[in-house]
Amino acid sequence: MKGFQLEIKGNWGHFKRPETNNNPLSHDLITKTALIGMIGAVLGIERQKMKPLFPQLSEDLLYGVQLQHPVKKISWGFTSHTAINPTAAGTPKYFEFLREPAFYVWIALQNKRSEKLYDSFLDAVKNGNAEYPPILGWHNCPAELTFVSSGEFSDEKNGEFKTGGFVVAGYKPKIEGEFRIGFDKLPTYQNDDFWNLPDKYVNIIYPDYPHKITVEGKYYVYNDGNKTENLCLI
Repeated sequence: MKGFQLEIKGNWGHFKRPETNNNPLSHDLITKTALIGMIGAVLGIERQKMKPLFPQLSEDLLYGVQLQHPVKKISWGFTSHTAINPTAAGTPKYFEFLREPAFYVWIALQNKRSEKLYDSFLDAVKNGNAEYPPILGWHNCPAELTFVSSGEFSDEKNGEFKTGGFVVAGYKPKIEGEFRIGFDKLPTYQNDDFWNLPDKYVNIIYPDYPHKITVEGKYYVYNDGNKTENLCLI
């Protein structure tokens, strides 16, 4: 599979956990569905035209993430108002934000149906172009996208490998040294009604920056001509 690597970072980020509506918490990492929304923004695809592209890109793309900063979270309070009566008394609400999130993200094309969208997004990232500003989950959390490399992913392998990225929970980790292991449950599929399907969430484990973990399970090898990376892709 062809693929590429980019860095995504910003001052703040919020990738809402669906089970925390009253005082929303954030996923630790950029989610696949948030990444697909970012692709649509960069390419200038309007909301209604994105509806069928969410399930398509959920199926046609694979992605992997590696932290470039340790996960830091801060709660911030806001007062909510309604659009009907914006001057009325609002309700205080606290949101959890990621502070200075930075990720290496790998994208792999597993279905040529979406090759044109993939190529267009790659070109936009390379050239620093975006029709709409990319965001880290919220519109007041702008994102900076930087191209790192293009390469190829191997066929899926199975065995022991070492990685700095996330892996699917259930893989057998071998902890070398003392460092933090994080856990999350990430959405990987959004339907054409902008709904993250509950049965498409994937439990993952990730090593805190700058560490790596050795695990046994399924993985891909990314080769950009200069270096290789072992990655779990979902």
